[in-house]
Amino acid sequence: MGNFEESLKKLETIVAQLEDGDLPLEESLKLFEEGVALSAGCKEALDAAEGKVQMLVKQRDGSQKLEPFLKNS
Repeated sequence: MGNFEESLKKLETIVAQLEDGDLPLEESLKLFEEGVALSAGCKEALDAAEGKVQMLVKQRDGSQKLEPFLKNS
């Protein structure tokens, strides 16, 4: 899950840069687009993790079997 942490750290850096307001408009827009993409990736990773946790908890026979989360299921 190192990819999630790296994306989140990069997103935090982008937010800090945008909040400073010292960048030219073109650079700000570029960073904003990158931030939106990183945010979507982080949300997808969190949704998948939540799905795995829910599937683990819902095992009816009492076993703790982790199954891959499929968004379309």
